[in-house]
Amino acid sequence: MQLCICKQTIKMKNYKTLIFTAMMGIPLSFSAQTAPSFQELVDAAMTKDAAIEQQNLESKANELDQEKLKDVFLPKVEISGKAGYLNATAKVVSPEIAIPAINPLFPGAVFPEGTFNNNFNLSGFDAAAKIEATAVLYSGGKVKYLKQALIEKDNANKALQVKNEDEVITQISKAYDQFALVAESKNVLDESKKRLDANKKTAEKALGYGLITPYDYKKIELAQATLDSKMVEYEGKKELLITQLHLLTGIDKERIALINPNLEKIEYLVTDESIDNRAELKALNFGMKAIDAKIKAEKTWWIPKVQAMTSLSYIGFYNTNISSSKELMPGTGSKLDHDLTNLNLLPIFQAGIGFKWDVFDGNEGKHEVEKAKIDREILESKKTDAERKLQLNLANNQTNYNIANAQVDLKATAKKIAKNALTQAEKEFRYGLIKSTQLIEAENDLENAELEYQTAVFNQRRAAIELMKSTQNLNAEKL
Repeated sequence: MQLCICKQTIKMKNYKTLIFTAMMGIPLSFSAQTAPSFQELVDAAMTKDAAIEQQNLESKANELDQEKLKDVFLPKVEISGKAGYLNATAKVVSPEIAIPAINPLFPGAVFPEGTFNNNFNLSGFDAAAKIEATAVLYSGGKVKYLKQALIEKDNANKALQVKNEDEVITQISKAYDQFALVAESKNVLDESKKRLDANKKTAEKALGYGLITPYDYKKIELAQATLDSKMVEYEGKKELLITQLHLLTGIDKERIALINPNLEKIEYLVTDESIDNRAELKALNFGMKAIDAKIKAEKTWWIPKVQAMTSLSYIGFYNTNISSSKELMPGTGSKLDHDLTNLNLLPIFQAGIGFKWDVFDGNEGKHEVEKAKIDREILESKKTDAERKLQLNLANNQTNYNIANAQVDLKATAKKIAKNALTQAEKEFRYGLIKSTQLIEAENDLENAELEYQTAVFNQRRAAIELMKSTQNLNAEKL
């Protein structure tokens, strides 16, 4: 059993219980949940993002392909064997055979066609086994270039992963800032409620003295009810953001609910207006390098490939019989009928070097080279188009950032004016110079001005993040 005391706050009435628990040997655990930092949210979201996970899997698959290419030069060893019943017949048809005379004692002979016609039959059990090892000595350079192509392909994949990581940071920062925006909205509503409560007391006195009408007094009550409904809306928005961050990061909702960030402007100055660091361009450059390596690999089709080979074999015959259907020599009366008992051929050893030279492959290699060159031209076209769009994106984001900064200054001025106007309206209402509707109008103006200011800061942060992404300089620490 474990007793957990949150926030390390213990009331006097619990002292006896704690002392009793300690005396009974029950361990005490003091813990307090803390709100996750922005960096923790980002790191957790990185591990759960589907796009990043898929790219990691693609990198693993690419690594396996590279290992397969390395293994091409490893020896490959095969063991094979067979056993079974053998029954084979060979038919021999002899042509006319003339044997010239050698001396008077052997005047020669002529055997007419078909004299030695015979059928030979081999039957019995046979077994064979073989172990063979082969190793590629030279692949014509194809393996080398294919390996280089895979490396460049993996580099392209990793470059695009940076883009996905930026998207995760963007998504988390937006939700985090929305959390701050909602919290600031809550503060604005709380301040408005305090002012309305104070003004309601003033209105009660004024109503008692007959300085305002019941209608004016009801207007203040209506404003309070409107604030209460906005508070309910705030709670709903906050709960939605908690759920969103929980789904993106996997962090407990209880901890996310403790987040209480502040909205502050992001001061960012573009010191390098180059778009060369953009992940899209890097990925395209790596892609073109991969195709260049593939072209070189395809051009090796005509280069001879060399392979070393060695083998050790065994052949055995068991209870085997070889026979003929006729006598071997006409007139002798003897036919072949011989048992081959346990005839074994072992070892049969072979070792050597072989090569394969494709003198003409039906233009297959040529077509593959041409196709790869077209793929490279496509990537070059995509890169040119991407550079044009990314340069325009940088200019557009810089303009949006400047406008967002100007909006923050403008809304700050509007908030200051609205605050001064409300202060003046409260004084005039206190002395009965204006009606409650005018006071409520001034209150609403300040409330809207404060909310618009916070929204302007929120939008400025979005613009700054997009500007950072324009040159691939987004960093969670800067946020």
